[in-house]
Amino acid sequence: MSAIRLSDTQAHVAKAPTIGVFATSDPRIDAESRARCVNITEMAANVIAERVKLPDGTPVKVVWSPILIDGEKQADQVARQFEAEGVNILVGVPDTWAFPQLTLISLLAHFPKDIPLNLTCGNSGPKPGVVYVHAANGAVTQYGKLSHINVGTWADTGSHPQMTQGTADALVDWCHAAVAKAGLKGRRAVIFGHDSMGMETALMHVIPTRNLLGMEITRLDMKLLADMMAKGAYDKEELKALRAWITKVSGGVELADDADSARFDQSLSMYLITRDLLRDLDAVGGGFMSQLEWGSDRRGLPLPVADAMESLFNSTFDHNGPKAALPFATEADMQGLLTMLYFTWLSGGNPPLFMDFRKVWEPWEINAKAEELGLGAVDPDALWRRKGLVDGDNSGSASFNWAAKPGASVEEIMAGVTFPLADPGYFPGGGNSVTFTSPGGIEGIAGRLNYSAEQNIFSLLWDEACTVDLPTELAKAVANTSTPTWPHSWVVPKYATMGEYKQFAPANHFHMTWGLKPAVLEYWLDMANVLSLTPWQARPAYIEGVDRPQPLLHLLNGGEVATKLKMAGR
Repeated sequence: MSAIRLSDTQAHVAKAPTIGVFATSDPRIDAESRARCVNITEMAANVIAERVKLPDGTPVKVVWSPILIDGEKQADQVARQFEAEGVNILVGVPDTWAFPQLTLISLLAHFPKDIPLNLTCGNSGPKPGVVYVHAANGAVTQYGKLSHINVGTWADTGSHPQMTQGTADALVDWCHAAVAKAGLKGRRAVIFGHDSMGMETALMHVIPTRNLLGMEITRLDMKLLADMMAKGAYDKEELKALRAWITKVSGGVELADDADSARFDQSLSMYLITRDLLRDLDAVGGGFMSQLEWGSDRRGLPLPVADAMESLFNSTFDHNGPKAALPFATEADMQGLLTMLYFTWLSGGNPPLFMDFRKVWEPWEINAKAEELGLGAVDPDALWRRKGLVDGDNSGSASFNWAAKPGASVEEIMAGVTFPLADPGYFPGGGNSVTFTSPGGIEGIAGRLNYSAEQNIFSLLWDEACTVDLPTELAKAVANTSTPTWPHSWVVPKYATMGEYKQFAPANHFHMTWGLKPAVLEYWLDMANVLSLTPWQARPAYIEGVDRPQPLLHLLNGGEVATKLKMAGR
């Protein structure tokens, strides 16, 4: 018998997250109860399929098996079904008692230990699936397997029960986290250049990122991009279309002469070239060193800033219409890029924001500035007065979407975006910055992923946060204390004080995405074995309805930090 040669013309298809839904059961139960178990499996699978989407808006692939896992034989059958479909996320929905070792444990033997596992059930009494869930969860916890359980509610009677809204929400939240974990495993981010301006917090920790997060980092020299620009390795007609679109929809492009116009074209060509390079490499994100060698070092030939390119990548649209945001970090900030990648995937595709901790305004400082401007009586109860704010701004990577509130049209967004000439002191190569002010009322999570060589583990420092509006004159004065021609987002954390923010900032960059629920983030932190850092005295350890419950694995092993360090091999 000869070996089978696979096709060399097979179209490339990126490995997608696939959720497999199954039910365990007791071989002794009656036919009616068995039919109910199958119906619950289908019901749960449909809930997931209807509500869980990838960042580009496409529904996640969900499969379910009508085979009830009564014992080893059925576990093997379902495993083979799931393996054939590429299942890399498992959701069990038991409605009856079952034999843990002969059902779930036998099924898990076919999959990697780190496969995300959720057990969702109703809090029923007659044929208690909840009893099985606790027995099975305890069993997998004993040997160090992480699982999350969702003891919810559905009707105890009837052949076609439905989940309550709360039960479904908890399951969907978990699925979004699992999709981010499975969807980014084995994927690739591309960084042009190396660490910018010696910022070691931006370093590409290639091996830890591969070993701990399962992601690859491809590094390309910026010379490749410069050479491709010089060769004109892009579609000239598409460049015209891109520039015409920006000219039409934006609030304006500042150009002093023909040389400025040529540099603006160069900046836009960078987007087209890099977009095609990332597509060729099947990349899910990228980063660009920029300073110093590209845009600032006068010993070379400084080239135009990459701000427009980076903003286009981080936005959910361009001249060709709607698209998925492709997280892209300025200054080759790999840890910033990872933060934005996971934030975007965990939020279902919402655009990321890249910011500097440019200035942290304590309450007394911002109130003094308002008083100085004669605005002491304006908005006396405003959040920025009570809490202070962070001036989040940076010359690059600002998603256009953040120029308006979520749900705004492209026209509404771009009307607030201008492209002034870049600061020649920072960027002697010229080109154009991107400028806007984010509106208030955008809620999400702000944070930063960090790596520690001491413990060989990633952590995420985070807080819920929102943007705020400032009176026009005050906003202008605050922007002028940094760089007025860069994008500004006035960010207020929910629990952290400004003093805590200044004390615990792990880098000069931080990031934000709207619509990201704490529970979704926490589920992912567990699955990815990333430490959750919220050193804010005002934040409770657990808020019901906001946070996910601690998994049993953490509780039985000395808490979240102790368990995650043990799992990291420390």
